[in-house]
Amino acid sequence: MSHRKFSAPRHGSMAFYPKKRAARHRGKVKAFPKDDPSKPVHLTCFLAYKAGMTHIVREADRPGSKINKKEVVEAVTVLETPPMIVVGAVGYIETPFGLRALVNVWAQHLSEECRRRFYKNCSSISSILRGLFKYTLSV
Repeated sequence: MSHRKFSAPRHGSMAFYPKKRAARHRGKVKAFPKDDPSKPVHLTCFLAYKAGMTHIVREADRPGSKINKKEVVEAVTVLETPPMIVVGAVGYIETPFGLRALVNVWAQHLSEECRRRFYKNCSSISSILRGLFKYTLSV
Protein backbone atom coordinates (compact mmCIF):
# COMPACT_ATOMS: atom_id res chain seq x y z
CA MET A 1 0.00 0.00 0.00
CA SER A 2 1.27 3.41 -0.91
CA HIS A 3 1.09 6.34 1.44
CA ARG A 4 2.29 9.90 1.75
CA LYS A 5 4.78 11.05 4.29
CA PHE A 6 3.32 14.58 4.25
CA SER A 7 -0.18 15.95 3.69
CA ALA A 8 -1.15 17.42 0.33
CA PRO A 9 -4.08 19.42 -1.00
CA ARG A 10 -6.87 17.46 -2.58
CA HIS A 11 -6.83 16.79 -6.32
CA GLY A 12 -10.07 17.76 -8.02
CA SER A 13 -13.11 19.81 -7.15
CA MET A 14 -15.72 18.70 -4.64
CA ALA A 15 -18.35 20.39 -6.84
CA PHE A 16 -18.66 17.22 -8.91
CA TYR A 17 -19.43 14.91 -5.98
CA PRO A 18 -21.12 12.47 -5.51
CA LYS A 19 -19.67 10.63 -8.49
CA LYS A 20 -22.60 8.41 -9.39
CA ARG A 21 -25.23 7.95 -12.05
CA ALA A 22 -28.12 10.40 -11.97
CA ALA A 23 -31.35 9.09 -10.45
CA ARG A 24 -33.51 10.56 -13.21
CA HIS A 25 -32.89 11.55 -16.80
CA ARG A 26 -35.00 14.69 -16.62
CA GLY A 27 -34.02 17.62 -14.47
CA LYS A 28 -36.12 18.90 -11.61
CA VAL A 29 -37.44 22.43 -11.18
CA LYS A 30 -36.14 23.47 -7.78
CA ALA A 31 -37.70 26.94 -7.60
CA PHE A 32 -40.41 28.90 -9.37
CA PRO A 33 -40.57 32.70 -9.65
CA LYS A 34 -42.84 34.57 -7.26
CA ASP A 35 -46.39 34.91 -8.58
CA ASP A 36 -47.51 38.41 -9.52
CA PRO A 37 -51.33 38.64 -9.20
CA SER A 38 -51.48 41.72 -11.45
CA LYS A 39 -50.22 39.71 -14.47
CA PRO A 40 -52.42 37.21 -16.37
CA VAL A 41 -52.03 33.45 -15.88
CA HIS A 42 -48.98 32.13 -17.74
CA LEU A 43 -46.58 29.19 -17.90
CA THR A 44 -43.65 29.45 -15.51
CA CYS A 45 -41.62 26.58 -16.98
CA PHE A 46 -41.73 23.80 -19.54
CA LEU A 47 -39.64 20.79 -20.49
CA ALA A 48 -36.81 21.04 -23.04
CA TYR A 49 -34.11 18.59 -24.08
CA LYS A 50 -30.58 19.51 -25.17
CA ALA A 51 -30.36 18.49 -28.83
CA GLY A 52 -26.80 19.65 -29.45
CA MET A 53 -24.55 22.65 -29.89
CA THR A 54 -23.49 24.84 -32.78
CA HIS A 55 -21.97 28.28 -33.29
CA ILE A 56 -23.22 31.62 -34.52
CA VAL A 57 -21.58 34.77 -35.88
CA ARG A 58 -23.05 37.93 -34.41
CA GLU A 59 -22.14 41.58 -34.07
CA ALA A 60 -21.01 42.49 -30.56
CA ASP A 61 -22.70 45.48 -28.95
CA ARG A 62 -20.41 46.41 -26.07
CA PRO A 63 -19.61 50.13 -25.99
CA GLY A 64 -16.11 50.79 -24.71
CA SER A 65 -14.84 47.33 -25.65
CA LYS A 66 -12.32 46.47 -28.36
CA ILE A 67 -14.83 44.11 -29.98
CA ASN A 68 -17.60 46.72 -30.18
CA LYS A 69 -19.36 46.70 -33.60
CA LYS A 70 -17.29 43.69 -34.72
CA GLU A 71 -18.37 40.16 -35.58
CA VAL A 72 -17.72 37.52 -32.93
CA VAL A 73 -18.23 33.74 -32.99
CA GLU A 74 -20.09 32.26 -30.01
CA ALA A 75 -21.19 28.78 -29.03
CA VAL A 76 -24.94 28.22 -28.67
CA THR A 77 -27.03 25.34 -27.34
CA VAL A 78 -29.89 23.91 -29.40
CA LEU A 79 -32.94 22.93 -27.32
CA GLU A 80 -35.89 20.82 -28.47
CA THR A 81 -39.25 21.11 -26.78
CA PRO A 82 -41.86 18.37 -27.18
CA PRO A 83 -45.43 19.45 -28.02
CA MET A 84 -47.30 20.39 -24.87
CA ILE A 85 -50.87 19.39 -24.04
CA VAL A 86 -52.80 20.92 -21.15
CA VAL A 87 -54.15 18.11 -18.99
CA GLY A 88 -55.51 20.19 -16.15
CA ALA A 89 -55.04 22.93 -13.61
CA VAL A 90 -54.42 22.95 -9.86
CA GLY A 91 -55.92 25.55 -7.54
CA TYR A 92 -53.89 26.43 -4.45
CA ILE A 93 -54.86 28.01 -1.14
CA GLU A 94 -52.62 29.97 1.22
CA THR A 95 -52.30 28.34 4.66
CA PRO A 96 -50.16 29.29 7.67
CA PHE A 97 -47.76 26.52 6.57
CA GLY A 98 -47.52 27.65 2.93
CA LEU A 99 -49.42 26.81 -0.26
CA ARG A 100 -51.68 23.73 -0.32
CA ALA A 101 -53.45 22.19 -3.32
CA LEU A 102 -57.18 22.88 -3.02
CA VAL A 103 -58.71 21.36 -6.16
CA ASN A 104 -57.60 19.61 -9.37
CA VAL A 105 -59.47 20.40 -12.59
CA TRP A 106 -58.82 17.91 -15.41
CA ALA A 107 -59.31 18.37 -19.16
CA GLN A 108 -62.19 16.53 -20.87
CA HIS A 109 -60.14 15.08 -23.74
CA LEU A 110 -58.09 12.74 -21.49
CA SER A 111 -58.53 9.01 -21.94
CA GLU A 112 -58.87 6.58 -19.05
CA GLU A 113 -55.37 5.22 -19.73
CA CYS A 114 -53.90 8.70 -19.42
CA ARG A 115 -55.72 9.37 -16.16
CA ARG A 116 -54.48 6.09 -14.68
CA ARG A 117 -50.87 7.26 -15.13
CA PHE A 118 -51.31 9.93 -12.47
CA TYR A 119 -52.05 7.50 -9.62
CA LYS A 120 -50.20 4.42 -8.38
CA ASN A 121 -52.11 1.14 -7.86
CA CYS A 122 -54.95 2.46 -9.98
CA SER A 123 -56.69 -0.91 -10.44
CA SER A 124 -57.81 -1.03 -6.81
CA ILE A 125 -59.08 2.56 -6.75
CA SER A 126 -60.83 2.81 -10.12
CA SER A 127 -64.15 3.77 -8.49
CA ILE A 128 -62.43 6.57 -6.55
CA LEU A 129 -60.85 7.82 -9.78
CA ARG A 130 -64.25 8.41 -11.36
CA GLY A 131 -65.09 10.75 -8.50
CA LEU A 132 -61.77 12.57 -8.74
CA PHE A 133 -62.23 13.37 -12.41
CA LYS A 134 -65.80 14.66 -12.18
CA TYR A 135 -64.53 18.25 -12.38
CA THR A 136 -63.25 18.73 -15.92
CA LEU A 137 -61.76 21.62 -17.81
CA SER A 138 -62.89 22.20 -21.38
CA VAL A 139 -59.81 23.04 -23.46
